[in-house]
Amino acid sequence: MTIATTPSRARLGGHILVDQLAAHGVKHVFCVPGESYLAVLDGLHDAKIDVTVCRQEGGAAMMADAHGKLTGEPGICMVTRGPGATNAMAGVHIAKQDSTPMILFVGQIERGMREREAFQEMDYRAVFGTQAKWVTEIDQVERIPELISRAFHIATSGRPGPVVIALPEDMLTETATVDDAPHYEVIESAPTAGQLGDLEQLLSQARSPVAILGGTRWSAEAVEQFTAFAERLSLPTAVSFRRQMLFPADHPCFIGDVGLGINPALLKRVADADLILLVGGRMSENPSQAYTLLNIPVPAQKLVHVHPDSAELGRVYRPTLSINTSPAAFAQSLADVKGPAQPAWAADTATARQSYLAWSDPTTVHTPGQLQLGEVMAYLEKTLPADAIMTNGAGNYATWLHRFHRFTRYGTQLAPTSGSMGYGLPAAVGAKRVQPEKTVVCFAGDGCFMMHGQEFATAVQYNLPILVLLIDNGMYGTIRMHQEKHYPGRISATQLQNPDFAAYAQAFGGYGERVETTEQFAPAFERALASGKPAILHCLIDPQTITPSTTLDKIRDAALQAQQ
Repeated sequence: MTIATTPSRARLGGHILVDQLAAHGVKHVFCVPGESYLAVLDGLHDAKIDVTVCRQEGGAAMMADAHGKLTGEPGICMVTRGPGATNAMAGVHIAKQDSTPMILFVGQIERGMREREAFQEMDYRAVFGTQAKWVTEIDQVERIPELISRAFHIATSGRPGPVVIALPEDMLTETATVDDAPHYEVIESAPTAGQLGDLEQLLSQARSPVAILGGTRWSAEAVEQFTAFAERLSLPTAVSFRRQMLFPADHPCFIGDVGLGINPALLKRVADADLILLVGGRMSENPSQAYTLLNIPVPAQKLVHVHPDSAELGRVYRPTLSINTSPAAFAQSLADVKGPAQPAWAADTATARQSYLAWSDPTTVHTPGQLQLGEVMAYLEKTLPADAIMTNGAGNYATWLHRFHRFTRYGTQLAPTSGSMGYGLPAAVGAKRVQPEKTVVCFAGDGCFMMHGQEFATAVQYNLPILVLLIDNGMYGTIRMHQEKHYPGRISATQLQNPDFAAYAQAFGGYGERVETTEQFAPAFERALASGKPAILHCLIDPQTITPSTTLDKIRDAALQAQQ
């Protein structure tokens, strides 16, 4: 813990703020500069904090979110007032729905100009109030240590999430003599002996249990501890939507992910389970299959819900047993939890495991076109190191990564459960900035990439050799898929005319190559890695390749037949 000390001199508000960040252990800041917080930028000049200058505030906020996901510590983002703040909203929304600790600092007009609609004036409490855990504005320079300490505690405790702090420009240039706050401490609770005893009893009565892991406030150690528990009980374990790094996919107890494009056999297994151990997750719309998998408010299955936020327990689903604790604290407590000596479900676990292995085998998939993404995934599975960080945004292309990549290490997945397009590239930049020793691969669709494609310049500026696999089908594919389901043959507002993305990469100073066939992919991938530069492989796929299991024509024809 950092002990508070009394400064020997008065400091500018902007410098006091930066000193608080240092006191709370901040090592990285992602920003787009603005005149509204020049005093903070001046404070960062001499601080031992790395500053990443981004090209758009949404990208900066997404990089901060990626930092929060990887480290469990608040990602720090700084933007200017008005348009800068609204651009950053996309990243705040991701952090809210993904339960990611993040603090967004926003420049603000001078205090004496309020309520005149001054230049770029906004009421940040009103604008961000529904998307952040807490929104405040620091009016008094003396209160900077207090309010920033509070922000770190709120962002990390309970269900983590974003905090927004507005900084009036004139406040930042005032001086004060104040103490720095000590390093924040995450508020933690632990399961009671009675709750663990109830869990043992429920397990002893179960015949077909399933564990589903999700949420945040995990750690590599917690994943290992829960894995040991599952192994001891032969407990079939799944992960929630885009939380695949929470259980090793190469473990005999792993049975798949509960999200979009779920394995039908896994879907049935969860529906037929007599006990669900839900750890950390909320079983929100995507994992619950649009709130149909569990009855609301009382599930047909017995439900043990473990969550760090007491307000989440019983909010949608009424659990049989509620345990208000973090996944890390819960996993630590499992060493002494006993299960049946001969679990009745052991054979079912093995069956579910075989189903997962078959479902996640890319070599069995063939789609239209010369570039086979199944073979691309098989190559990546053989080639990438186990600790490679995989990022993506939103779109049908992400199905290939989620279904066929077998995540085996904690801290290797950055994907928005909120389904935000444009996330993959800034997340890759943020990940490589924070963990430069790791291989970082971004999956992006053509539409998804262009949402924040300008952040490729950030990768070049900081010499961050990320590798972008840009999957180009010339359309907003997910929307087109739903269009064909509901309005077959009536294509509207989903077609795209794209640039030469290989040339795009080269124009920024990176490496770019066009890939049109399966045979071209592996050599291109190796050349991209060898270049030592940020790289884009422009992978052109047949527009019919909309999912691993169907085509646009099949979807359209089925919809037309259903209308007859």
